[in-house]
Amino acid sequence: MYGICHWTNWKKWVDMTFPWETNRRFNAYSDYFKKMVGERVQKITIDAGFTCPNRDGTVGRGGCTFCNNRAFNPSYNQDCKSVTEQIDRGIRFHRTRYRKATRYLAYFQAYSNTYAPLEELKRIYEPALEHPGIMGIVIGTRPDCVDSEKLDYFKSLASETYLTIEYGIESVFDLTLKIINRGHTMAASKRAINETALRGIRTGGHLIIGLPGEEKEDWMESIKVVSRLPLNNIKFHQLQIVKGTVMAGQYQENPAWFREFTLEEYLDIMAGLLERLNPSIVVERIAGEVNPELNMRQGWGVRYDQVLRRFEEILEERDTWQGRLYMS
Repeated sequence: MYGICHWTNWKKWVDMTFPWETNRRFNAYSDYFKKMVGERVQKITIDAGFTCPNRDGTVGRGGCTFCNNRAFNPSYNQDCKSVTEQIDRGIRFHRTRYRKATRYLAYFQAYSNTYAPLEELKRIYEPALEHPGIMGIVIGTRPDCVDSEKLDYFKSLASETYLTIEYGIESVFDLTLKIINRGHTMAASKRAINETALRGIRTGGHLIIGLPGEEKEDWMESIKVVSRLPLNNIKFHQLQIVKGTVMAGQYQENPAWFREFTLEEYLDIMAGLLERLNPSIVVERIAGEVNPELNMRQGWGVRYDQVLRRFEEILEERDTWQGRLYMS
């Protein structure tokens, strides 16, 4: 762990090269893979047909108030049943769009991808790992959808291939989790993340900035909490009001309840958050994207690569970096 004093002194004698061994001012996901395998790695998003326990009545109904999986499911997997066919289509798509990518991860993203009996999970994941174009898998899920039996199975897979389990933390505050109908507590997130990391499985988390009722001081506190967790990587998303969600109806009734950021406002907040983020945590994304046709609000009118470019300019202008104010 890097304390603030160590970081300040360290920067003076290492000419703008940071502990993640690049000169970028945050611990970037793309650089992480370049160090690991020497080239770009691209995710192929897979919809394996799962649902969630807060949709089918196990812990609730209606799902999370912000969730509409159509907002991030790519076109190449919307009419496919087979995981293998989705991988094939995804590789063809990305070979055209991202010509530098030659290695791929199967990213099980839609809904809760451990919400099934173990034998069913094996029938889904193992064919994906047998695909010649796939170097590993990323599994997105909820912290209340894993148990010791499943985690032991994932441990065995992780000993043979690249595997990450990404948990939707979304907020560290139980009141917020209740408001958004998440159906679990922060204690459940901590327990799942700790149990996963203890088995040597790469562990990721998602955090949403701008959920109703939360303010800047809450997000700063959130960073302190997640920095103490044994996370390998993290994704940040600004709250987006997506058509077809419960939140879209709430927004129409009471728009003042939902904070809307300009791009500069959001990046200002993100700079402050990253200054306080544990520098060992790899940052996958600093913002999210949804199809503009599904967005209830205007959005920023720029693609993610432009958002990221402006963010790095802000870090440069401020002469700051991930973990500069981190206290271990």
